[in-house]
Amino acid sequence: MKLARTWSVALAGVSGHLVSVEAHIAPGLPGATVIGLGDAAVVQARDRVRAAVQNSRYKWPETRITLALSPAALPKRGAGYDLALAIALLAAAGDVPAADAARPILLGELALDGSVRPVHGVLPSLLTARAAGRTSAVVPADNLNEACLADGMDVLGARTLADLVHHLRGESSALERQLQRRPPDETPLPDMRDVIGQPEGRRALEIAAAGGHHLVMIGPPGAGKTMLATRLPSILPALDDDQALEVTAVHSVAGILDDHTPLVTRPPFVDPHHSASVAAVIGGGSGLIRPGNASMAHRGVLFLDEAPEFRPTVLDALRQPMESGVAVLARASGVVRYPARFQLVLAANPCPCAAALDINCTCAPGVRRRYLARLSGPLLDRVDIRVELPALGPADLAMAADETPESSEEILVRVVRARERAAARWSGTTHRTNAEVSGPEIRRWWRPSGRSAALVDRAAEQGRLTGRGYDRVLRVAATCADLAGRDTPELPDVATALALRCGEAA
Repeated sequence: MKLARTWSVALAGVSGHLVSVEAHIAPGLPGATVIGLGDAAVVQARDRVRAAVQNSRYKWPETRITLALSPAALPKRGAGYDLALAIALLAAAGDVPAADAARPILLGELALDGSVRPVHGVLPSLLTARAAGRTSAVVPADNLNEACLADGMDVLGARTLADLVHHLRGESSALERQLQRRPPDETPLPDMRDVIGQPEGRRALEIAAAGGHHLVMIGPPGAGKTMLATRLPSILPALDDDQALEVTAVHSVAGILDDHTPLVTRPPFVDPHHSASVAAVIGGGSGLIRPGNASMAHRGVLFLDEAPEFRPTVLDALRQPMESGVAVLARASGVVRYPARFQLVLAANPCPCAAALDINCTCAPGVRRRYLARLSGPLLDRVDIRVELPALGPADLAMAADETPESSEEILVRVVRARERAAARWSGTTHRTNAEVSGPEIRRWWRPSGRSAALVDRAAEQGRLTGRGYDRVLRVAATCADLAGRDTPELPDVATALALRCGEAA
Protein backbone atom coordinates (compact mmCIF):
# COMPACT_ATOMS: atom_id res chain seq x y z
CA MET A 1 0.00 0.00 0.00
CA LYS A 2 1.60 3.24 -1.18
CA LEU A 3 0.56 6.90 -0.95
CA ALA A 4 1.93 10.05 -2.62
CA ARG A 5 0.81 13.67 -2.89
CA THR A 6 1.19 16.51 -5.38
CA TRP A 7 -0.33 19.99 -5.51
CA SER A 8 -2.45 21.93 -7.96
CA VAL A 9 -4.90 24.86 -7.88
CA ALA A 10 -8.69 25.11 -8.24
CA LEU A 11 -10.07 28.39 -9.54
CA ALA A 12 -13.42 29.97 -8.69
CA GLY A 13 -13.54 33.05 -10.88
CA VAL A 14 -10.10 34.64 -10.61
CA SER A 15 -9.53 33.53 -7.03
CA GLY A 16 -8.25 30.09 -6.24
CA HIS A 17 -7.48 27.44 -3.61
CA LEU A 18 -4.61 25.02 -3.31
CA VAL A 19 -5.68 21.46 -4.07
CA SER A 20 -3.94 18.42 -2.64
CA VAL A 21 -3.83 15.61 -5.23
CA GLU A 22 -3.28 12.21 -3.64
CA ALA A 23 -2.70 8.82 -5.21
CA HIS A 24 -3.24 5.64 -3.20
CA ILE A 25 -2.22 2.22 -4.49
CA ALA A 26 -3.66 -0.70 -2.51
CA PRO A 27 -4.32 -4.42 -3.00
CA GLY A 28 -7.57 -5.23 -4.75
CA LEU A 29 -9.19 -5.65 -8.12
CA PRO A 30 -7.57 -3.51 -10.84
CA GLY A 31 -9.32 -0.21 -11.30
CA ALA A 32 -8.94 3.52 -10.80
CA THR A 33 -11.33 5.96 -9.12
CA VAL A 34 -11.15 9.76 -9.08
CA ILE A 35 -12.87 11.37 -6.08
CA GLY A 36 -13.17 14.93 -4.81
CA LEU A 37 -16.20 16.64 -6.41
CA GLY A 38 -14.78 16.90 -9.90
CA ASP A 39 -16.71 17.64 -13.08
CA ALA A 40 -16.81 15.39 -16.13
CA ALA A 41 -13.37 16.56 -17.31
CA VAL A 42 -11.84 15.61 -13.94
CA VAL A 43 -13.53 12.21 -13.90
CA GLN A 44 -12.34 11.53 -17.45
CA ALA A 45 -8.79 12.38 -16.37
CA ARG A 46 -8.47 8.75 -15.22
CA ASP A 47 -8.45 7.52 -18.81
CA ARG A 48 -6.26 10.36 -20.11
CA VAL A 49 -3.70 9.78 -17.35
CA ARG A 50 -3.63 6.01 -17.94
CA ALA A 51 -2.98 6.43 -21.67
CA ALA A 52 -0.38 9.17 -21.07
CA VAL A 53 1.50 7.08 -18.50
CA GLN A 54 1.55 3.98 -20.69
CA ASN A 55 2.52 5.89 -23.85
CA SER A 56 5.33 7.52 -21.89
CA ARG A 57 6.63 3.97 -21.28
CA TYR A 58 5.85 3.75 -17.59
CA LYS A 59 3.96 0.89 -15.99
CA TRP A 60 0.37 1.41 -14.97
CA PRO A 61 -0.22 -0.42 -11.66
CA GLU A 62 -2.61 -3.35 -12.17
CA THR A 63 -4.18 -2.94 -8.72
CA ARG A 64 -6.65 -0.77 -6.86
CA ILE A 65 -5.91 2.95 -7.42
CA THR A 66 -7.67 5.85 -5.70
CA LEU A 67 -6.98 9.39 -6.87
CA ALA A 68 -8.32 12.05 -4.51
CA LEU A 69 -8.50 15.83 -4.84
CA SER A 70 -8.87 17.71 -1.56
CA PRO A 71 -10.61 19.67 -0.09
CA ALA A 72 -13.27 17.20 -1.11
CA ALA A 73 -16.14 19.72 -0.85
CA LEU A 74 -14.47 22.22 -3.20
CA PRO A 75 -15.74 21.93 -6.81
CA LYS A 76 -12.97 21.16 -9.31
CA ARG A 77 -13.41 21.76 -13.00
CA GLY A 78 -11.36 21.32 -16.13
CA ALA A 79 -8.49 19.17 -17.31
CA GLY A 80 -5.74 21.16 -15.57
CA TYR A 81 -5.30 18.50 -12.86
CA ASP A 82 -4.03 15.82 -15.27
CA LEU A 83 -0.34 16.51 -14.69
CA ALA A 84 -0.70 16.51 -10.90
CA LEU A 85 -2.70 13.26 -11.01
CA ALA A 86 -0.14 11.52 -13.22
CA ILE A 87 2.87 12.55 -11.10
CA ALA A 88 1.07 11.59 -7.88
CA LEU A 89 0.39 8.14 -9.32
CA LEU A 90 3.98 7.67 -10.52
CA ALA A 91 5.28 8.85 -7.14
CA ALA A 92 3.06 6.33 -5.35
CA ALA A 93 4.33 3.63 -7.73
CA GLY A 94 7.95 4.56 -6.94
CA ASP A 95 8.84 5.92 -10.38
CA VAL A 96 9.28 9.48 -9.04
CA PRO A 97 10.70 10.60 -5.64
CA ALA A 98 7.67 11.48 -3.53
CA ALA A 99 9.35 14.46 -1.82
CA ASP A 100 10.35 16.05 -5.13
CA ALA A 101 6.88 15.43 -6.61
CA ALA A 102 5.22 17.32 -3.74
CA ARG A 103 7.38 20.42 -4.10
CA PRO A 104 6.07 22.27 -7.22
CA ILE A 105 2.56 23.30 -8.19
CA LEU A 106 1.56 21.21 -11.21
CA LEU A 107 -0.81 22.50 -13.91
CA GLY A 108 -1.53 21.01 -17.30
CA GLU A 109 -3.71 18.76 -19.42
CA LEU A 110 -2.33 15.48 -20.76
CA ALA A 111 -2.83 14.22 -24.28
CA LEU A 112 -3.06 10.47 -24.76
CA ASP A 113 0.50 10.37 -26.13
CA GLY A 114 1.87 11.98 -22.96
CA SER A 115 2.33 15.51 -24.30
CA VAL A 116 1.30 18.41 -22.05
CA ARG A 117 -1.36 20.73 -23.42
CA PRO A 118 -1.92 24.36 -22.37
CA VAL A 119 -4.75 25.27 -20.01
CA HIS A 120 -6.64 28.42 -19.07
CA GLY A 121 -6.16 30.34 -15.83
CA VAL A 122 -2.43 29.75 -15.32
CA LEU A 123 -1.69 33.29 -14.10
CA PRO A 124 -4.42 33.47 -11.40
CA SER A 125 -3.47 29.92 -10.36
CA LEU A 126 0.16 30.89 -9.84
CA LEU A 127 -0.82 34.08 -8.01
CA THR A 128 -2.90 31.91 -5.67
CA ALA A 129 0.04 29.57 -5.14
CA ARG A 130 2.40 32.48 -4.47
CA ALA A 131 0.01 33.92 -1.89
CA ALA A 132 -0.03 30.51 -0.17
CA GLY A 133 3.76 30.55 0.13
CA ARG A 134 4.64 28.24 -2.76
CA THR A 135 7.67 29.21 -4.82
CA SER A 136 7.88 26.75 -7.73
CA ALA A 137 5.58 25.41 -10.41
CA VAL A 138 5.54 23.35 -13.59
CA VAL A 139 3.12 24.42 -16.32
CA PRO A 140 2.64 23.53 -19.99
CA ALA A 141 5.46 24.99 -22.05
CA ASP A 142 2.93 26.89 -24.17
CA ASN A 143 1.79 28.74 -21.03
CA LEU A 144 5.29 29.96 -20.05
CA ASN A 145 4.84 33.48 -21.44
CA GLU A 146 1.82 33.93 -19.21
CA ALA A 147 3.35 32.11 -16.24
CA CYS A 148 6.40 34.37 -16.12
CA LEU A 149 4.11 37.27 -15.13
CA ALA A 150 3.84 35.78 -11.63
CA ASP A 151 6.92 37.38 -10.08
CA GLY A 152 8.55 35.42 -7.29
CA MET A 153 7.66 32.00 -8.72
CA ASP A 154 10.28 29.69 -10.23
CA VAL A 155 8.32 28.32 -13.18
CA LEU A 156 9.33 25.56 -15.60
CA GLY A 157 7.55 24.47 -18.75
CA ALA A 158 6.94 20.82 -19.68
CA ARG A 159 6.34 19.55 -23.20
CA THR A 160 5.75 15.92 -22.20
CA LEU A 161 5.07 13.89 -19.09
CA ALA A 162 8.35 12.02 -19.61
CA ASP A 163 10.30 15.30 -19.55
CA LEU A 164 8.82 16.14 -16.15
CA VAL A 165 9.56 12.66 -14.77
CA HIS A 166 13.21 12.92 -15.86
CA HIS A 167 13.43 16.31 -14.17
CA LEU A 168 11.98 15.08 -10.89
CA ARG A 169 14.35 12.12 -10.91
CA GLY A 170 17.30 14.50 -11.20
CA GLU A 171 18.22 13.24 -14.64
CA SER A 172 18.98 15.50 -17.60
CA SER A 173 16.04 17.91 -17.74
CA ALA A 174 14.31 18.95 -20.93
CA LEU A 175 12.03 21.38 -19.09
CA GLU A 176 12.04 24.94 -20.39
CA ARG A 177 12.96 27.89 -18.24
CA GLN A 178 10.90 31.06 -17.92
CA LEU A 179 11.00 33.24 -20.99
CA GLN A 180 11.90 36.89 -20.88
CA ARG A 181 8.96 39.23 -20.59
CA ARG A 182 7.79 40.40 -23.95
CA PRO A 183 7.50 44.15 -24.57
CA PRO A 184 3.99 45.61 -24.25
CA ASP A 185 1.75 45.90 -27.27
CA GLU A 186 2.72 49.02 -29.22
CA THR A 187 0.10 48.73 -31.97
CA PRO A 188 -1.25 52.25 -32.68
CA LEU A 189 -4.77 52.93 -31.44
CA PRO A 190 -7.40 54.90 -33.39
CA ASP A 191 -6.69 58.60 -32.87
CA MET A 192 -9.03 61.42 -31.87
CA ARG A 193 -7.47 63.44 -34.67
CA ASP A 194 -9.70 61.48 -37.05
CA VAL A 195 -12.92 62.81 -35.48
CA ILE A 196 -14.50 65.62 -37.51
CA GLY A 197 -16.46 68.27 -35.64
CA GLN A 198 -18.57 67.23 -32.63
CA PRO A 199 -16.89 69.49 -30.03
CA GLU A 200 -19.53 68.55 -27.43
CA GLY A 201 -18.90 64.87 -28.03
CA ARG A 202 -15.14 65.31 -27.80
CA ARG A 203 -15.47 67.25 -24.54
CA ALA A 204 -17.84 64.64 -23.10
CA LEU A 205 -15.40 61.87 -24.02
CA GLU A 206 -12.51 63.69 -22.36
CA ILE A 207 -14.49 64.17 -19.13
CA ALA A 208 -15.56 60.52 -19.20
CA ALA A 209 -11.93 59.43 -19.61
CA ALA A 210 -10.67 61.71 -16.84
CA GLY A 211 -13.22 60.54 -14.28
CA GLY A 212 -14.02 56.99 -15.40
CA HIS A 213 -17.66 57.97 -16.01
CA HIS A 214 -20.29 56.03 -17.96
CA LEU A 215 -21.45 57.72 -21.16
CA VAL A 216 -24.41 57.57 -23.53
CA MET A 217 -24.37 59.17 -27.00
CA ILE A 218 -27.55 59.65 -29.03
CA GLY A 219 -27.46 60.85 -32.60
CA PRO A 220 -28.23 59.99 -36.23
CA PRO A 221 -26.13 57.58 -38.30
CA GLY A 222 -22.80 59.06 -39.32
CA ALA A 223 -22.69 61.57 -36.47
CA GLY A 224 -19.55 59.91 -35.07
CA LYS A 225 -20.86 57.89 -32.11
CA THR A 226 -18.93 54.73 -32.92
CA MET A 227 -15.87 56.68 -34.01
CA LEU A 228 -15.75 58.51 -30.69
CA ALA A 229 -16.34 55.37 -28.64
CA THR A 230 -13.59 53.37 -30.36
CA ARG A 231 -11.14 56.19 -29.63
CA LEU A 232 -11.86 56.33 -25.92
CA PRO A 233 -9.08 53.79 -25.11
CA SER A 234 -6.55 56.08 -26.81
CA ILE A 235 -7.14 58.80 -24.19
CA LEU A 236 -7.20 56.44 -21.20
CA PRO A 237 -3.99 56.08 -19.13
CA ALA A 238 -2.09 52.80 -19.41
CA LEU A 239 -2.82 50.23 -16.72
CA ASP A 240 -0.49 50.19 -13.73
CA ASP A 241 1.13 46.93 -12.62
CA ASP A 242 -1.69 45.88 -10.28
CA GLN A 243 -4.40 46.72 -12.79
CA ALA A 244 -2.54 44.90 -15.58
CA LEU A 245 -2.38 41.72 -13.51
CA GLU A 246 -6.09 42.01 -12.63
CA VAL A 247 -7.08 42.32 -16.29
CA THR A 248 -4.64 39.66 -17.47
CA ALA A 249 -5.97 37.21 -14.87
CA VAL A 250 -9.53 37.62 -16.18
CA HIS A 251 -8.40 37.22 -19.78
CA SER A 252 -6.41 34.14 -18.76
CA VAL A 253 -9.49 32.47 -17.29
CA ALA A 254 -11.44 33.41 -20.43
CA GLY A 255 -8.70 31.96 -22.65
CA ILE A 256 -8.24 35.07 -24.80
CA LEU A 257 -4.67 36.06 -23.92
CA ASP A 258 -2.29 36.87 -26.75
CA ASP A 259 0.46 34.20 -26.81
CA HIS A 260 3.14 36.74 -27.73
CA THR A 261 2.21 39.64 -25.43
CA PRO A 262 0.18 38.07 -22.62
CA LEU A 263 0.38 40.99 -20.19
CA VAL A 264 -2.54 43.37 -20.87
CA THR A 265 -1.14 46.88 -20.37
CA ARG A 266 -3.82 48.87 -22.19
CA PRO A 267 -7.42 49.36 -21.07
CA PRO A 268 -9.40 46.70 -22.96
CA PHE A 269 -12.15 47.63 -25.40
CA VAL A 270 -15.02 45.15 -25.70
CA ASP A 271 -17.94 45.68 -28.08
CA PRO A 272 -20.38 42.73 -28.12
CA HIS A 273 -22.96 42.33 -30.87
CA HIS A 274 -26.50 43.36 -29.98
CA SER A 275 -27.64 39.73 -30.23
CA ALA A 276 -25.44 38.74 -27.24
CA SER A 277 -27.13 36.88 -24.38
CA VAL A 278 -27.02 37.67 -20.68
CA ALA A 279 -24.48 34.87 -20.14
CA ALA A 280 -22.25 36.29 -22.90
CA VAL A 281 -22.31 39.85 -21.53
CA ILE A 282 -22.42 39.25 -17.76
CA GLY A 283 -20.90 35.76 -17.61
CA GLY A 284 -22.20 32.31 -16.78
CA GLY A 285 -22.46 28.79 -18.09
CA SER A 286 -24.03 25.56 -16.92
CA GLY A 287 -20.77 23.94 -15.83
CA LEU A 288 -17.68 26.12 -15.83
CA ILE A 289 -18.82 29.66 -14.98
CA ARG A 290 -16.93 31.84 -17.45
CA PRO A 291 -16.42 35.61 -17.38
CA GLY A 292 -18.57 37.66 -19.73
CA ASN A 293 -17.90 40.78 -21.77
CA ALA A 294 -18.42 42.97 -18.70
CA SER A 295 -15.51 41.28 -16.92
CA MET A 296 -13.32 41.14 -20.01
CA ALA A 297 -13.78 44.94 -20.16
CA HIS A 298 -12.51 45.27 -16.56
CA ARG A 299 -10.46 48.49 -16.22
CA GLY A 300 -11.46 49.35 -19.78
CA VAL A 301 -14.45 50.14 -21.98
CA LEU A 302 -17.63 48.15 -22.60
CA PHE A 303 -19.22 49.62 -25.73
CA LEU A 304 -22.80 48.75 -26.68
CA ASP A 305 -23.43 50.04 -30.18
CA GLU A 306 -27.08 50.28 -31.21
CA ALA A 307 -27.87 49.89 -27.51
CA PRO A 308 -31.71 49.84 -27.86
CA GLU A 309 -31.35 46.71 -30.00
CA PHE A 310 -29.91 44.75 -27.05
CA ARG A 311 -32.35 42.61 -25.07
CA PRO A 312 -33.78 44.46 -22.06
CA THR A 313 -32.65 41.65 -19.77
CA VAL A 314 -29.06 42.13 -20.94
CA LEU A 315 -29.13 45.90 -20.42
CA ASP A 316 -30.71 45.67 -16.98
CA ALA A 317 -28.26 42.95 -15.91
CA LEU A 318 -25.50 45.56 -16.25
CA ARG A 319 -26.96 47.70 -13.46
CA GLN A 320 -25.44 45.73 -10.60
CA PRO A 321 -21.83 45.58 -11.90
CA MET A 322 -22.04 49.26 -12.92
CA GLU A 323 -22.51 50.12 -9.24
CA SER A 324 -20.29 47.53 -7.53
CA GLY A 325 -17.58 46.85 -10.11
CA VAL A 326 -18.13 43.10 -9.63
CA ALA A 327 -20.18 40.58 -11.62
CA VAL A 328 -21.73 38.15 -9.13
CA LEU A 329 -22.80 34.88 -10.77
CA ALA A 330 -24.87 32.61 -8.54
CA ARG A 331 -25.45 28.98 -9.49
CA ALA A 332 -26.55 25.87 -7.63
CA SER A 333 -22.88 24.88 -7.33
CA GLY A 334 -21.93 28.15 -5.67
CA VAL A 335 -21.26 31.83 -6.24
CA VAL A 336 -18.46 33.15 -8.48
CA ARG A 337 -17.33 36.77 -8.53
CA TYR A 338 -15.51 38.31 -11.47
CA PRO A 339 -14.15 41.87 -11.41
CA ALA A 340 -16.12 44.17 -13.74
CA ARG A 341 -15.01 47.77 -13.15
CA PHE A 342 -15.68 48.97 -16.69
CA GLN A 343 -16.72 52.21 -18.35
CA LEU A 344 -20.03 51.68 -20.11
CA VAL A 345 -20.48 53.57 -23.37
CA LEU A 346 -23.91 53.38 -25.01
CA ALA A 347 -24.61 54.58 -28.55
CA ALA A 348 -28.12 54.88 -29.96
CA ASN A 349 -29.99 56.32 -32.89
CA PRO A 350 -32.88 58.62 -31.91
CA CYS A 351 -35.44 56.39 -33.66
CA PRO A 352 -35.76 53.09 -35.57
CA CYS A 353 -35.71 54.64 -39.05
CA ALA A 354 -32.37 56.33 -38.27
CA ALA A 355 -32.89 59.24 -40.63
CA ALA A 356 -29.90 61.54 -41.12
CA LEU A 357 -32.03 64.58 -40.23
CA ASP A 358 -35.06 64.84 -37.94
CA ILE A 359 -37.05 66.43 -40.76
CA ASN A 360 -36.70 63.20 -42.74
CA CYS A 361 -37.83 60.94 -39.89
CA THR A 362 -40.84 58.76 -40.72
CA CYS A 363 -41.40 57.48 -37.17
CA ALA A 364 -44.48 58.47 -35.19
CA PRO A 365 -43.79 60.24 -31.87
CA GLY A 366 -44.90 57.17 -29.92
CA VAL A 367 -42.51 54.96 -31.88
CA ARG A 368 -39.58 57.28 -31.10
CA ARG A 369 -40.45 57.29 -27.41
CA ARG A 370 -40.78 53.52 -27.24
CA TYR A 371 -37.48 53.02 -29.08
CA LEU A 372 -35.37 55.01 -26.62
CA ALA A 373 -37.45 53.68 -23.72
CA ARG A 374 -35.72 50.34 -24.32
CA LEU A 375 -32.91 51.96 -22.35
CA SER A 376 -34.62 51.74 -18.97
CA GLY A 377 -34.75 54.60 -16.52
CA PRO A 378 -32.79 52.72 -13.80
CA LEU A 379 -30.02 51.97 -16.32
CA LEU A 380 -29.76 55.55 -17.56
CA ASP A 381 -29.84 56.82 -13.98
CA ARG A 382 -26.49 55.08 -13.53
CA VAL A 383 -24.96 56.81 -16.57
CA ASP A 384 -23.14 60.00 -15.60
CA ILE A 385 -22.85 61.72 -18.98
CA ARG A 386 -25.49 61.99 -21.70
CA VAL A 387 -24.75 63.83 -24.94
CA GLU A 388 -26.73 64.31 -28.14
CA LEU A 389 -24.64 64.43 -31.31
CA PRO A 390 -26.07 66.38 -34.24
CA ALA A 391 -25.69 65.30 -37.84
CA LEU A 392 -22.52 66.56 -39.50
CA GLY A 393 -23.13 69.45 -41.86
CA PRO A 394 -21.15 70.68 -44.87
CA ALA A 395 -19.18 73.09 -42.67
CA ASP A 396 -18.06 70.25 -40.41
CA LEU A 397 -16.98 68.12 -43.33
CA ALA A 398 -15.09 71.01 -44.91
CA MET A 399 -13.21 71.55 -41.65
CA ALA A 400 -11.36 68.28 -42.23
CA ALA A 401 -9.35 69.94 -44.99
CA ASP A 402 -8.72 73.23 -43.18
CA GLU A 403 -8.05 72.31 -39.54
CA THR A 404 -6.33 69.58 -37.59
CA PRO A 405 -8.27 68.50 -34.47
CA GLU A 406 -6.47 67.69 -31.25
CA SER A 407 -4.79 64.31 -31.20
CA SER A 408 -5.33 61.62 -28.59
CA GLU A 409 -1.81 62.25 -27.28
CA GLU A 410 -2.63 65.88 -26.49
CA ILE A 411 -5.89 64.98 -24.75
CA LEU A 412 -4.23 62.15 -22.84
CA VAL A 413 -1.87 64.64 -21.17
CA ARG A 414 -4.85 66.46 -19.61
CA VAL A 415 -6.58 63.21 -18.69
CA VAL A 416 -3.51 61.86 -16.90
CA ARG A 417 -3.07 65.14 -15.01
CA ALA A 418 -6.74 65.07 -13.92
CA ARG A 419 -6.49 61.46 -12.79
CA GLU A 420 -3.40 62.28 -10.76
CA ARG A 421 -5.33 65.00 -8.94
CA ALA A 422 -8.18 62.58 -8.25
CA ALA A 423 -5.76 59.88 -7.05
CA ALA A 424 -4.18 62.34 -4.62
CA ARG A 425 -7.60 63.36 -3.34
CA TRP A 426 -8.75 59.79 -2.70
CA SER A 427 -5.42 58.45 -1.45
CA GLY A 428 -5.94 56.17 1.50
CA THR A 429 -9.10 54.70 -0.06
CA THR A 430 -9.65 51.99 -2.66
CA HIS A 431 -10.90 54.52 -5.22
CA ARG A 432 -8.89 55.31 -8.33
CA THR A 433 -11.31 57.64 -10.14
CA ASN A 434 -14.09 60.04 -9.21
CA ALA A 435 -16.71 57.70 -10.71
CA GLU A 436 -15.89 55.02 -8.12
CA VAL A 437 -16.52 57.26 -5.10
CA SER A 438 -19.74 56.65 -3.17
CA GLY A 439 -22.35 59.34 -2.65
CA PRO A 440 -21.68 59.85 1.09
CA GLU A 441 -17.93 60.16 0.44
CA ILE A 442 -18.30 62.75 -2.32
CA ARG A 443 -20.72 64.79 -0.19
CA ARG A 444 -18.40 64.66 2.82
CA TRP A 445 -15.62 66.00 0.63
CA TRP A 446 -17.61 68.76 -1.06
CA ARG A 447 -21.16 70.09 -1.27
CA PRO A 448 -22.28 72.83 -3.67
CA SER A 449 -23.18 76.17 -2.18
CA GLY A 450 -24.51 79.51 -3.39
CA ARG A 451 -25.36 79.61 -7.09
CA SER A 452 -23.96 76.12 -7.61
CA ALA A 453 -26.35 74.72 -5.01
CA ALA A 454 -29.24 76.65 -6.56
CA LEU A 455 -28.60 75.05 -9.95
CA VAL A 456 -28.54 71.51 -8.60
CA ASP A 457 -31.43 72.05 -6.20
CA ARG A 458 -33.66 73.44 -8.95
CA ALA A 459 -32.96 70.40 -11.15
CA ALA A 460 -33.82 68.09 -8.24
CA GLU A 461 -37.02 69.99 -7.44
CA GLN A 462 -38.11 69.78 -11.09
CA GLY A 463 -37.63 66.00 -11.05
CA ARG A 464 -34.71 66.05 -13.47
CA LEU A 465 -32.34 64.62 -10.85
CA THR A 466 -32.83 61.59 -8.62
CA GLY A 467 -30.85 61.09 -5.44
CA ARG A 468 -28.38 58.97 -7.38
CA GLY A 469 -28.27 61.57 -10.14
CA TYR A 470 -27.47 64.31 -7.59
CA ASP A 471 -24.38 62.41 -6.45
CA ARG A 472 -23.33 61.70 -10.01
CA VAL A 473 -23.49 65.39 -10.86
CA LEU A 474 -21.11 66.04 -7.97
CA ARG A 475 -18.72 63.38 -9.29
CA VAL A 476 -18.69 64.82 -12.80
CA ALA A 477 -18.22 68.32 -11.37
CA ALA A 478 -15.19 67.04 -9.47
CA THR A 479 -13.77 65.67 -12.74
CA CYS A 480 -14.36 68.98 -14.51
CA ALA A 481 -12.49 70.72 -11.69
CA ASP A 482 -9.63 68.24 -12.00
CA LEU A 483 -9.35 68.96 -15.73
CA ALA A 484 -9.34 72.69 -14.99
CA GLY A 485 -6.70 72.32 -12.26
CA ARG A 486 -9.01 73.44 -9.43
CA ASP A 487 -8.99 71.93 -5.95
CA THR A 488 -12.78 72.01 -5.61
CA PRO A 489 -15.56 72.44 -8.17
CA GLU A 490 -16.85 75.92 -8.94
CA LEU A 491 -19.97 77.20 -10.72
CA PRO A 492 -18.71 76.44 -14.28
CA ASP A 493 -17.88 72.86 -13.27
CA VAL A 494 -21.32 72.30 -11.72
CA ALA A 495 -23.03 73.87 -14.73
CA THR A 496 -21.10 71.61 -17.10
CA ALA A 497 -21.86 68.51 -15.04
CA LEU A 498 -25.55 69.37 -14.89
CA ALA A 499 -25.66 70.05 -18.62
CA LEU A 500 -24.06 66.70 -19.35
CA ARG A 501 -26.54 64.99 -17.04
CA CYS A 502 -29.79 66.75 -17.90
CA GLY A 503 -29.12 68.45 -21.20
CA GLU A 504 -29.18 71.99 -19.76
CA ALA A 505 -27.54 73.82 -16.89
CA ALA A 506 -30.44 75.89 -15.65
